[in-house]
Amino acid sequence: MAEHKDYYEVLGVPRSATPDEIKKAFRKLARKHHPDAGGSEERFKELNEAYEVLSDEEKRSQYDQFGQYFGGSVPPGAGGPGGPFPGGGGFQWSNVDLGDFGGGGGNLGDLFGSMFGGGMGGQAAQNRARRGADLSYDMTISFEDALQGTSTKIDVERTEKCPTCKGSGAKPGTSPTTCPACNGTGHTAQAAGPFSFSRPCPRCGGTGKVIESPCSTCKGRGEVRRTKPFTVNIPAGVTDGGKVRFRGKGEPGVGGGPAGDLYVVTRVRPHKFFSRDGADVLVDVPVTVTEATLGADIEIPTPDGPVKIRIAEGTQDGKVYKMSGKGAPKLKGSGRGDLRAKVHIVVPKGLNAEQKELLHRFASSRNDDVRSGFKMG
Repeated sequence: MAEHKDYYEVLGVPRSATPDEIKKAFRKLARKHHPDAGGSEERFKELNEAYEVLSDEEKRSQYDQFGQYFGGSVPPGAGGPGGPFPGGGGFQWSNVDLGDFGGGGGNLGDLFGSMFGGGMGGQAAQNRARRGADLSYDMTISFEDALQGTSTKIDVERTEKCPTCKGSGAKPGTSPTTCPACNGTGHTAQAAGPFSFSRPCPRCGGTGKVIESPCSTCKGRGEVRRTKPFTVNIPAGVTDGGKVRFRGKGEPGVGGGPAGDLYVVTRVRPHKFFSRDGADVLVDVPVTVTEATLGADIEIPTPDGPVKIRIAEGTQDGKVYKMSGKGAPKLKGSGRGDLRAKVHIVVPKGLNAEQKELLHRFASSRNDDVRSGFKMG
C-alpha cells in the first residue's frame, strides 16, 4: 500500500483548524511551492489535494471518519487494485496489516461498523474519546540560560471550549437537536451490491446533531482559538533544537479524551566565546608565539568565570586542554561535561626592522633557514 499522507500535516494545521485557517495555510504554502515560483510540482499537487478535501465540509467529515481509506482506497487485497471494497474476490485476512486500521487492530470494529452499517462501531465509534493534538513552540534563549536553565512565560495559541455556549455550539438558551436526516445516528446507509455501506450524514457531518441557532461567538463549532499564557521551566543543559515536553498543555481532547502535549523547541543564541558539543563546552584560546614557545600561565573564560591554566613550553597550534566537569549539565544522567580549550597561536604582524633582525638571528642560532617557499626533499 502506498504511504498515506495526513492532509492536516500536509497543510500544517491542527485537526481542529477552522475553514479560514485552512484557507490561509493553503494560500501561504501554494505561493511558496507553486511551480512558477520554482517550487515542486509534486508538492503543489499534494497541497491542492489536501485543500480540496479539507475545504469541503462533507469531504472533510468523511476524511476525518475514514482517514486513509477516504475516497475509495481499500485495505490490501480487497477487490483488486482501485476497485470498490466489496468487489470481486481476492480479499484475504492474511494480506491485511492491522496497523492500517489504527494500530494493533483496536479500531477494526469501528472501521467496519461505520462502513457496513452494522453493530460493530456505529455512532459510538464517531463519538469515542480521542487524544488532542500536540503543539510546538519555538523559544529563543541565551547560551547562559541553556547552561543554567530558566523559567519564563510564553503565550501559546490553542483551541479552547467556547465560553459563550460552553462547547455546545448552540446559541445560549437553545440546544442542538437530533438530526432528522439520520435520526441521530450520524450516518446514512448506501446500498452497494450485497452490502450496505454507511457514510457520514451530509446534513449533520456525522455528529447526529444539528444546530438551528448557532452560537455567535464560535459560529456553531463549540470551540474558539485563544492565546493562553504558560509558565515553562527549561532545564539546565538544553541544546539548540532540543525539545522540552509539557504533558497535557497541547490541544484539548475530543469526547473526553486527554489533551495533547506542548513541545517547546529551544533555539540557543550563539555566544561570543563558547560553542557546544553535546555536554562539552568548547572555547578557542589565542596565545602569542612567545607564550606558546616559552610556556605561560594564562587566563581563559569558562561558563563559571575565568580560570588560569598553564600553557606548556613548546605548545603547538591546535593543542586542546581539557578541564573536567567545567562544561554543560548533562540532561541524561548526572554531572557535567568538560571544557575543551583549543590553543590558537597568533602570529605577530607589522614587525619593525629591529624585531625582524632579532628573528633572523634567532633562526640562524637554530640553523633554521628562512625560505621563500616550501621545498620538497
